[in-house]
Amino acid sequence: MVVRHRIEPAKLLPGVDPNGIERQAPEPEAARAEHTIRGKALIFWDRSGRRPGKKLDAIDTDQITPAKDCVSESLETLDERWKAGSFRYLMPDFRKRVHAGQTFVIAGDRFAIGSSREMSPAGLKAVAEEAGLEMVIVCGDNLGDIFRRNAFNLGLQVVQAPDAVEDAQDGDTLTFEPGARRLANETRQKTYDPLPLTPKEDEIRRSGGIFTIGRREFAASVRRPPTIEWPDDDTARRMTTTERIVWAHRVDKDADAKPGATLRVYADLLPASDGTAPFSIHTFNQITGGNTIYPRQIAVANDHFVFTRKEADDKQTAIGKAFAEKFGIRRPYYATPGDGIFHFYFPEQGLVHPGSFVAGADSHSRAYGAYGAVGIGVGSTTLGFGWATGYVFTTLSKARRVVFTGTLQPWVSGKDIVLKLLERWGTAQSQGMSVEFVDEHTQLPIAYRNTIANMMAEGEAQNGIFAADELTAAWYSEKGIALPYPLVQPGRDAHYEIDEALDLSDVVPMIAKPYSPGNAFAAEEVATEHLTFDKAYIGSCTNGSYDDLLQAALVVRGARDAGHAKAATDFVIFPGSGSVKDAIERPDARLAGDSVANVLRSVGAQIRMSWCGPCFGQGDDALAPGQRAITSFNRNWQNRMGVGGEGYLASPAVVASSALLGYMAPPSELHLRWEPERYGI
Repeated sequence: MVVRHRIEPAKLLPGVDPNGIERQAPEPEAARAEHTIRGKALIFWDRSGRRPGKKLDAIDTDQITPAKDCVSESLETLDERWKAGSFRYLMPDFRKRVHAGQTFVIAGDRFAIGSSREMSPAGLKAVAEEAGLEMVIVCGDNLGDIFRRNAFNLGLQVVQAPDAVEDAQDGDTLTFEPGARRLANETRQKTYDPLPLTPKEDEIRRSGGIFTIGRREFAASVRRPPTIEWPDDDTARRMTTTERIVWAHRVDKDADAKPGATLRVYADLLPASDGTAPFSIHTFNQITGGNTIYPRQIAVANDHFVFTRKEADDKQTAIGKAFAEKFGIRRPYYATPGDGIFHFYFPEQGLVHPGSFVAGADSHSRAYGAYGAVGIGVGSTTLGFGWATGYVFTTLSKARRVVFTGTLQPWVSGKDIVLKLLERWGTAQSQGMSVEFVDEHTQLPIAYRNTIANMMAEGEAQNGIFAADELTAAWYSEKGIALPYPLVQPGRDAHYEIDEALDLSDVVPMIAKPYSPGNAFAAEEVATEHLTFDKAYIGSCTNGSYDDLLQAALVVRGARDAGHAKAATDFVIFPGSGSVKDAIERPDARLAGDSVANVLRSVGAQIRMSWCGPCFGQGDDALAPGQRAITSFNRNWQNRMGVGGEGYLASPAVVASSALLGYMAPPSELHLRWEPERYGI
């Protein structure tokens, strides 16, 4: 058995004196002066016609900073593209309006949900600062948790005040007192008390951000060896699985791991992509000086901008490559282009395991919950802080539990389950909670669990986790990976704010229409509309495993035997990792000795490299204006897969059947008879 990964103490670079580490690292900055901020309202109104007079809800980070602008060509010009791209499509004159003094950005509930891209708060803050101004974001309930943390780290003022949002009108003058966190609308002659912060969050905010905190804590973090201590049975019996793992990973062993507490938590792994690495590197250098220690718990995968053939993207990727070369970071901790999407690659390499705490600079780091780990999405500055100190700040959320009862139905997989769950949760989604999933009859394979945990990013949960069980242990045993931690389960008296069940007997194949994964419908119902499309895509970090692609191949083989010999439109496959790409070329007994790749190619499918680009509108497979795609990707927000394109979400089985039919429909529309021993995974 091979153990790939352990939390290691800080390792000094050659020639660095441990007793003089304070002298070699940058000095902490003084806390910034606090003064009243004054400006005009810049309001995002809901123009849909459905909610006249209301502010726009659910503005996602793809809209704040479109993917084409999430590029840094050098560490010296990190934010140039981020500023230029701020609200490029949603409000093209945003920069001009801010420079004219409209510095209080007013939006509705669920502001800045989605991607972990720290380019969004950094770009917004910089747009105001380049005109000598300071910006304040005023929004309603359920602010995107990663954006919220990123804003504290950067010193961007973010205020959750639903009443202030409701009252604000165009032209209003607002003020904000950072010290007291008091907001006023001078035009309406009203004052507001925003939702409170935890003491540690307020300390980070008032200090000016994560660079200052990091410099204050760096020397002590280098001297402190990381320790993981699991709670005894009596302590653990009141904890959820997430709480037990966080408790064990506490830096401060006297800290109380309960909802609402902000803790310093050791991370087993701190992974970045080529897109998020540059700002993480900048943060690490700002805190450590760049010449004192090796980055801690680091992993970098080149999976976002690597196959676009754009010079700017290549320059961005080169930043992470140079950093890896400088510090000797090699496989499996440094994944080269084509090695895989990091949510697949790092677990299969043994770098993620049950009981671990993983903070990744990508919102879909929640996928690690499929393996019994706490996986959370963070921004680049949190990651860079972690590379410097070995730990990150985490504010624990309230917990909710979803128990999967009943029996899986024909053609139903993890994607159908999570789409049904998001549809049921509605606009409130998870309410930002930590979600614990219970597979009551142990019938959901790791591939299905990955999809469900991964899409807790779309469910707006802090994390989603399946407590490790015999299925988890078997997955690691098959790969020859020894487990360093116990298989953690929730305590018998664990408290869940919301406790619910989802009967799998009632779940059918689903299709989510634009522009929300929660806008989901039964695939058989959608089939009656005969919705045609231009592209059919299977893959991404959500559905790019071997089992996902096998499921599609089983449908194709059955349909081919019934006379469906050719895909009706472009049919493209994106394996989750290079290992999966290799595996699908090998014979599989479930396909009568044929390979997954051969079966898919037999109807015209094309096999691409393993990467994330098409999921967020990058590369040759991005949707063009007016194009429509049915995909197994995770998000179908406006402009997500390409400006002016429309995305529909479904399982690999439904995408495969749709590709053969030429309209969106489940495998039952092909008149395939469900045989679990033939089609089940």
